[in-house]
Amino acid sequence: MPSMDNESSNVSQAEEIKVQANEAFKAHKYGQAIDLYTQAIELNSQNAVYWANRAFAHTKLEEYGSAMQDATKAIEVDPKYSKGYYRRGAAYLAMGKFKEALKDFQQVKKICPNDPDATKKLKECEKAVMKLKFEEAISVPESERRFVADSIDYHSIEVEPQYSGAKIEGDVVTLDFVKKMMDDFKNQKCLHKRYAFQIVLQMRKMLRSQPSLVDINVPDGSHFTVCGDVHGQFYDLINIFELNGLPSEENPYLFNGDFVDRGSFSVEVILTLFALKCMCPSAIYLARGNHESRSMNKIYGFEGEVRSKLSEKFVELFAEVFCCLPLAHVINQKVFVVHGGLFSVDGVKLSDIKAIDRFCEPPEEGLMCELLWSDPQPFPGRGPSKRGVGLSFGADVTRKFLQDNNLDLIVRSHEVKDEGYEIEHDGKLITIFSAPNYCDQMGNKGAYIRFEAPDLKPNIVTFSAVPHPDVKPMAYANNFLRMFQ
Repeated sequence: MPSMDNESSNVSQAEEIKVQANEAFKAHKYGQAIDLYTQAIELNSQNAVYWANRAFAHTKLEEYGSAMQDATKAIEVDPKYSKGYYRRGAAYLAMGKFKEALKDFQQVKKICPNDPDATKKLKECEKAVMKLKFEEAISVPESERRFVADSIDYHSIEVEPQYSGAKIEGDVVTLDFVKKMMDDFKNQKCLHKRYAFQIVLQMRKMLRSQPSLVDINVPDGSHFTVCGDVHGQFYDLINIFELNGLPSEENPYLFNGDFVDRGSFSVEVILTLFALKCMCPSAIYLARGNHESRSMNKIYGFEGEVRSKLSEKFVELFAEVFCCLPLAHVINQKVFVVHGGLFSVDGVKLSDIKAIDRFCEPPEEGLMCELLWSDPQPFPGRGPSKRGVGLSFGADVTRKFLQDNNLDLIVRSHEVKDEGYEIEHDGKLITIFSAPNYCDQMGNKGAYIRFEAPDLKPNIVTFSAVPHPDVKPMAYANNFLRMFQ
């Protein structure tokens, strides 16, 4: 049995480590904070504060599954500790589980009946749940749903004589138009709705004809660039093009999902990427990320931004077009590129991915969900996801998938990395993330990969964030959700 002195020493040591962890958290070093809170927990697991603080750090890294587990542990340790319910409610909220979040915020209010902050958050959560119930009540069954795209005739939309922005002459999106549009966006000018409709509708038509897994051929002597998440950081996207050239047939790109949300210039990002694809389909390839979905866009700002800069009809239109995005790409039959990661079962073949019916909102399980949501882990086998969706997979899973499909390398995105990239799983898996100083606070670099054919050796280029106009991340998100960021 440990002596009282020993226990007392552990308790005071744990408190010292907690102070260090709090400092790391304040400096936005969330991974370091998690490691330190873990040390404090190992010394004294009966302090609910450590569990709740670690939950908050997990939330900052978008590891909502881990945040829920830690907050639940805080509640087990001290059922009267309001922060435990608060942290778990915030994690549920971030995953779009409003009804579960509401129960936790009701508990916070019960424990702290006179706390005005708890009262305010509970009221906002009740409003969000009521809105959700209303939307569910008026929603049309999938089988009866009509595409909003079929109801739009952009030719009939008048362009006012005083409009001085970029214009598409006829039906062809040209490089001159794209350059003028990007310049307008840099100066915070909007594109006329007529041309925005034209671009998005042309994009939909093109994407619908593509398979769920797209094969890309890079001829010998040519190069190909892969970028990761951009998350509405338009000025950093422009910087990528300044560093590496605009997309063209001779300078092709693949953007690997999560074009929108979080950053408050998501409309500019998506219209730029879509216009470039319309201009020259072989100059740019686009893959779906977990944020190209209605549930994420509702929470993380894109829906509000589209409503503000374009219109309600565009909210529906983007949701329809996102369902047409391919799920994965293979470069020269050797490099597999996907937003999230691999699967909960062995033996998945490229032909299985090609056969996925992707024209839907992402399901909560199965191959499509795992492609968009999974993450690598440093140990072998498979484990639960830190995010609460998908799974974590080890180097042995990566190795087997590559062997089964005669591939050399996996490139994926989905996770912020300090240097903009990370090489894992014995060099067989690279994470690439292209949103530097993510959410204006992570301090990370961005990166992209240039592959040269025929050997396809990955050449990784890192870059730092550039200034942008003073519009904060999540500026268009629901007020209630911003409270927890």
